[in-house]
Amino acid sequence: MLRVLLAALIFSCAAINLHAVELGIDVLQKNNFDLLRGKRVGLVTNQTGVNSAGEKTRLILRKHVNLVALYTPEHGLDGVEMAGVDVRSRRDPLTGLKAYSLYGDTRKPTPEMLAGIDVLVFDMQDIGCRSYTYISTMGKCLQACAEQGKEFIVLDRPNPLGGNRVEGMGIDPKWISFVGQFPIPYVHGLTMGELALMANAKGWMGPRANLQVVKMHGWSRSMTWPMTGLRWVPTSPNIPLEMSPNYYVITGVVGELAGGLDQGLFSPRAFQILCAPWVTSEMLYYLRAKCPGIAVDPYATTSGPGVIFHANPAGGGNLCTAALYTLAECNRQSHGAIFSRASGEKMNLFSKVYGSDTIRHDLATKKPEQIIASWQPFLSRFRSEREPFLLYQ
Repeated sequence: MLRVLLAALIFSCAAINLHAVELGIDVLQKNNFDLLRGKRVGLVTNQTGVNSAGEKTRLILRKHVNLVALYTPEHGLDGVEMAGVDVRSRRDPLTGLKAYSLYGDTRKPTPEMLAGIDVLVFDMQDIGCRSYTYISTMGKCLQACAEQGKEFIVLDRPNPLGGNRVEGMGIDPKWISFVGQFPIPYVHGLTMGELALMANAKGWMGPRANLQVVKMHGWSRSMTWPMTGLRWVPTSPNIPLEMSPNYYVITGVVGELAGGLDQGLFSPRAFQILCAPWVTSEMLYYLRAKCPGIAVDPYATTSGPGVIFHANPAGGGNLCTAALYTLAECNRQSHGAIFSRASGEKMNLFSKVYGSDTIRHDLATKKPEQIIASWQPFLSRFRSEREPFLLYQ
């Protein structure tokens, strides 16, 4: 615990002394918006669409180019809508423009939504995990632009987990969905721009789009968010802090199953804690032993006893390994109740997020180490296949 806190302090202090990474929007500004001159521009964005000084991308583009329409993902333009709740289209009070919802009646821009633009620009912060829907929105926009003959430009941003983590399970094609749009590991280690390039080249969303990525300056694969010198803007109500993406990976999958589970949602500890009647001291010792690089301590709320996770800001510890051991021990301590008591709807969503429907059987017949080992051939192939699309060292 003390080591983790000291590491966090060291990297926080280091970040203060670093020059902030220049984001894609910063580079676009420095180049005098050359890619957008003389074009009608649409922008996919939300509250995370800001430059390194914190200025909103939509206000910057409204001032300097012909920005004519906005498009918004899950959680809405301001990032306050709850997960899974439809967002309605509305007029943005800051720009006066129509903000079309891409998380309502449609997940993909319709021909009517794109009719008035020449180029669609994408500027949102992702968290580096397959099940977070912002990358799915990007994929649907890529697909729509290919179909409608529109240019697509991604203004790149850091992967907050860093660019070297490639962890976790793949996805069975039958479970491809909006919470698992791409055949990539649960933690993929790509920036949004790199993922767009790979998806486009591989044809994952169909025909290729006219795609450009505006690269960042000053970001490298070894950088986790605290090392970038950038201010964290909460990406959604339960990703409030720069370390929240780490905890989303560890406990998010379990949370798709278990009723009565306290994950600290809507607090600064969202996804960092796990409290339930079946979270025991025995579970605590198990996780401490099985999750090297991830500190686990006792924690209790009004919901009962539990644990709190501490991930190393420098990127140490395998998050998906921690997630699998956590799931396995939750299943054991609850005597299988996290699966048997889950509704059909919850099991369906769990399978989409996890990427398959085999894990309940696997946990009954295999040791967690065997399950983790079974991921490795896919992870090795993916590391090799992603190499041509990496924009940063």
